[in-house]
Amino acid sequence: MKLSELTRPWSAFSYGFLDESAKREIRRRILKAIAVPGYQVPYASREVPIARGWGTGGLQVTLTLLKPDAVVKVIDQGADDSVNASSIRKFVSRVGGTVETGDTTQATLIQSRHRIPEEKLREDQILVLQVPNPEPLRPVQPDMSVAREMHADADYGQLWLILYEQLVRSGRIMQGASYPSMVNGRHVMTPSPIPRWDVPKLNRADHLTILSAGREKRIYAVPPYTSVEPLVFDDVPYRVEDHQDKACWRSGVRGFFMNELPQEDGSSLYELSDSHFGIKHIRKAAGEAVSIGETWYRNGRMAR
Repeated sequence: MKLSELTRPWSAFSYGFLDESAKREIRRRILKAIAVPGYQVPYASREVPIARGWGTGGLQVTLTLLKPDAVVKVIDQGADDSVNASSIRKFVSRVGGTVETGDTTQATLIQSRHRIPEEKLREDQILVLQVPNPEPLRPVQPDMSVAREMHADADYGQLWLILYEQLVRSGRIMQGASYPSMVNGRHVMTPSPIPRWDVPKLNRADHLTILSAGREKRIYAVPPYTSVEPLVFDDVPYRVEDHQDKACWRSGVRGFFMNELPQEDGSSLYELSDSHFGIKHIRKAAGEAVSIGETWYRNGRMAR
């Protein structure tokens, strides 16, 4: 037997890298996830040219939604220029012939790891969030078959107990990223490891949000204008990170989510987590004509 007999003739990749069968299946799963907000829909996660745990779920959804006229933005914890974000963005551009951008207002398809942009998203934009662990009940119920039954019964008492224990021990809820949130008054979801600052951005937003976990083979969604309410007690209001008085050392902007940069002398500098949002402000201060979109927050408070 010859090697040529074991290989197929060369042929080009399908548009968007994934084969049409995979795309059809993912589209059907996305439609079901939209129809039942917050519900985790299983799907056959395919192999893509990045390692599991580095955004395979988000990449599969992005490749499925690609169109030749799409404008793609990829974020890695707020940064557009990190190795992971740059590599995914270039790959999507090469297999889809799409336009790359760092500007939130210009993008039609945004894939993000752990952050939601500071500028508001529109109805014609889709946000794809990468999710390492989609199951909010895993800390209290490691048996996933039992966790599924708890979701079916809307039995979230153990999650409330965890929050109560944090209040008793620490005087406040210590849950930071992946804050459990009730979607459409029915299913509790993990809103990706986004900070508490970003969770209110999902509530009744204009855009569609799709969350995908490639390693765990789960897709769920938050349709436009759908309620997303963090689990809080009536007498203990939901609190986001207190960044109101912190200023970005590069752009001078205040009132947005910051990254803390420890210095050798023990002090800290702060930098806007949304890197391109900071670049826009720097260019505007330099006298360039820059269009900055409306933001979710104003002076550290939700602008609703």
